[in-house]
Amino acid sequence: MDMGALLDLGQLRTFVAIAECGGFGRAASALRTSQPTVSQHVRSLERVVGQPLVERVGRLTRFTVAGEALLAEARRLLAAHDEAMCRLGAERPPTLTVGAIEHAASPVLPDLLTVLMAALPGHDVVFRLDRSTVLAEATLRGTLDMALILGAVANVGGMEVGSLPLRWLAAPGWSPPAPGAPLPLVTFQEPCGLRQQAVRALERLGWIVRITTEATHLDGVLTATRARLGIALLPTACGVPQGLDELHQLPPQGTLGLRLLSRQGLNPAIETYAGDVLRDFFSAVPHSRAYRADLPNGEERRREQYLARQPIGH
Repeated sequence: MDMGALLDLGQLRTFVAIAECGGFGRAASALRTSQPTVSQHVRSLERVVGQPLVERVGRLTRFTVAGEALLAEARRLLAAHDEAMCRLGAERPPTLTVGAIEHAASPVLPDLLTVLMAALPGHDVVFRLDRSTVLAEATLRGTLDMALILGAVANVGGMEVGSLPLRWLAAPGWSPPAPGAPLPLVTFQEPCGLRQQAVRALERLGWIVRITTEATHLDGVLTATRARLGIALLPTACGVPQGLDELHQLPPQGTLGLRLLSRQGLNPAIETYAGDVLRDFFSAVPHSRAYRADLPNGEERRREQYLARQPIGH
């Protein structure tokens, strides 16, 4: 390290934003700047520190050991700076980084984000939309303040704030393959508890499951399912997504809980109030009906016909 070099607070704030937002592009959006500027800030910090701060692992970018160390120091420096500004009467709103899963509440996501924003007055709220496993890891690591995640993520704690029905979905007119042929499934990339649940449920029926499409985000799963590449198991709010039908013929999978997870050290009052607001929000969401055991006769006959085609015992 060049002993005469100085750490720039603006560049440190960019560095923290990369961690909190989950990448260079999202940090650029949150900071209302360009991705090349974010990259330039990181390179400047690397020159000051004298070590690489980020590294590429496949398609992902992650912090090096030196990067993790700088991140902790950056948080302390920025906190001290902001406290000094407060004492001088130039306080800036505290920042809260909140994660949310898009596929658990996509039809009501705009309303959900609005409600969360209103629930955190006096804070500069930065949202990050991603998968539950990614959000849970970031919250436990302390790079997110709170995250609304699916209950399928194991051993993460948090408080339950709602639940959504799980639905088997397919393109209109989709029909199952012939007995003995594999059943195509569209799902999220691993790790994904929902994917494991779908595979286990279908294999219990005797199907050989073939993953035809893996996606990192909801749009990919929905697009592939609408293109008849397979069926999907998804939690949904407000009924069935446009362009898809619910497969009542497959066994019900119940509901999936939504949990609010908070980082260690977050003000408990913020967590409690956000949890109360989210519970009120999801209690008012019209879930439509999920699978019912008392299906109309026509639906029940279709279910029996569907299950009769299953290669049970194979």
